[in-house]
Amino acid sequence: MKKIYLLIIFVALLCFSFTTGIQAQANQPQNPASKNLDKIPGLRIFPNPATGDVIYITSDKQLTKTVKIYTVLGKQAVFKVLIGKELDISDLNEGVYVIKITEGQREATRKLIIE
Repeated sequence: MKKIYLLIIFVALLCFSFTTGIQAQANQPQNPASKNLDKIPGLRIFPNPATGDVIYITSDKQLTKTVKIYTVLGKQAVFKVLIGKELDISDLNEGVYVIKITEGQREATRKLIIE
């Protein structure tokens, strides 16, 4: 009888450790190199919160940037290929937005507040 209980406990522990290992692997990023793609070195967006009609976007490399601004509902409000630093936001109403910037192979997402 003790052998049956020990066998049941052993099988249960084995199943538990197997499923835990699968969950841990599922939480791992598929491509470890993609971590570097999520950051643009020296990225700055200012002023934030924005009070005027222009924001400035700078980074260490100063490459051409693709800028997309989304409402909190996910609707794209702005799409612009930015060669300089200035981005005209005069068409945007006050509120909270998500700004996605792509520079070369790297991209970053930030919150943008317009007052």
